[in-house]
Amino acid sequence: MAGPSLPTPPPVEEPQTGAAKSVTTVDALTVDTLRNILRRLSLADLLRAALACHRWRRVAARCIPRTAPLLGYFFHPTATGLPAPLHSRSKEIDTPAVFAPLDASSPSLSLDFAPGASRYVLHDCHQGLLLLEPFASLPKGTIPRFLVIDPATRRRVLLPPPPRDTVPDDHRSRAHPSKLCFEVVCFAIDGGHPRVWVASVDDGRCSWRAHPRTMELEVDFDPWLFEGRCVHAAGKIYWHICNSYRMLVLDPATLHLSYLLAPAVLSDHFCTYRVGETPEDGRLCLLAVGSRSRQLQLWVRAEARGSDNGWFLEREMLNMRVVWDAVPGLPNDLAHRIFSVWPSDMDAGRTGKVFIRTIGYGRYSLHLDTAKIEPLHTKHGKEYGHPIFAYFLAWPPAFLAPEY
Repeated sequence: MAGPSLPTPPPVEEPQTGAAKSVTTVDALTVDTLRNILRRLSLADLLRAALACHRWRRVAARCIPRTAPLLGYFFHPTATGLPAPLHSRSKEIDTPAVFAPLDASSPSLSLDFAPGASRYVLHDCHQGLLLLEPFASLPKGTIPRFLVIDPATRRRVLLPPPPRDTVPDDHRSRAHPSKLCFEVVCFAIDGGHPRVWVASVDDGRCSWRAHPRTMELEVDFDPWLFEGRCVHAAGKIYWHICNSYRMLVLDPATLHLSYLLAPAVLSDHFCTYRVGETPEDGRLCLLAVGSRSRQLQLWVRAEARGSDNGWFLEREMLNMRVVWDAVPGLPNDLAHRIFSVWPSDMDAGRTGKVFIRTIGYGRYSLHLDTAKIEPLHTKHGKEYGHPIFAYFLAWPPAFLAPEY
């Protein structure tokens, strides 16, 4: 016989620790707190965090740098030795293009994903895209097909050559930022005058248009004296002309071509000068070597009183003898030194460095403020080839575009 039923005892409540009481989920973080956390991350970690969720993406969009970060450099490694003969147009390369990261936090990029990329030579680099030209010899009159590669997203487009019957067209289009959309601009000499050609690519579809010839500009010299590689500086595109006191300039906004004169003091001899941007604020500048003083000079664009063709000598950094003395094996003969060693480019990464090119004595970088000279060679013993392209991501990244 069953006895009387007993009441069920109340459940035993275990005491909570202070840590358990204060558990906070990520969703409970305020926007200000989340922004302060994201701002402390490296760029690579910040971009990874932005992909976590839409809320983090919106906050991360306010934390990214205003300007694109420098990730590293693309170039063709080459064996140290004598370059191709002067005025040679040979595009033979020792090694396909490689990427040298700026530091350990930079991604390791490669062109291995693009079939046939090893048969192309670097021609330009801008806004995260590489423009490559085939180095194989083509029949006379054949227009090369350029290859455009986005190393960060591993996308590529092979551009068709412009049709012979292309006519001027002012049509422009924009597309979703996740698509590979860009424009390639080039110029040709037509009847002694330059003509701009533009290829518009929208997610793999390419169309060419030709602009009228710039009749006010006359090319009264051998067109082969134009350097095939351009320089992007201060929002415009420049082509150097060998042994000339002027450069060809293209304004991408208007597609207008013009000549820009170098300082007159540099035009009375075969002076070495290169256009670029000042490291501090991105102003248009010229890097030159004085013919008599052998001082490395920095000229900036200025229309003030005392300017020379619109240029002003801002400073003289150091004597080229400092560079010559630092190059191993370089003879003391002055003429040999002048001919064999010269500044080839300002670093487009705006690091304050200048790239030094030599004939048979290696490749170097020179810091304009510290005068520190460093050899540029790969871990396999080859030197950095010419040119050296600073690589930036297209900025801001597509998934952080305003419409997101």
